[in-house]
Amino acid sequence: MHDTKERLSLFWIFALLNYLYADVLALFAFVGSPNSAPHLPQWALLGSAVLMEIPIAMILACRLVPFRANRLANIIAGGIMTLVNAFLTFVLPLTNGDFRDPVYPAYVFFATIETVCTSVIIWRAWTWSGVEATS
Repeated sequence: MHDTKERLSLFWIFALLNYLYADVLALFAFVGSPNSAPHLPQWALLGSAVLMEIPIAMILACRLVPFRANRLANIIAGGIMTLVNAFLTFVLPLTNGDFRDPVYPAYVFFATIETVCTSVIIWRAWTWSGVEATS
């Protein structure tokens, strides 16, 4: 039987792979038309790097951090990733017209999977009992 630490780590791996593949598809949309590729400022690139570091770090944290801190970290990290993902996928495109972008349906597909995954992470961490953590 798998313990919660291992399952949470696997959920973070699953979420990370979905985040990365969605980004790869977006890059493919710009290949061959470099003039249409967005030129992101340094702060946006740094923000993206920090955002992607959250699931990467959580893969290790799930396995190495003690129960209380682990549970709290998963709830907070899952919440951050869920909120940012929802904002970038649903709110921002509606305000600037990106929902007409041909890549947008793929983003919605991946965003739905990612949001379900991070919601499961939050739920699993929230319902994680200290009894299991000590056994």
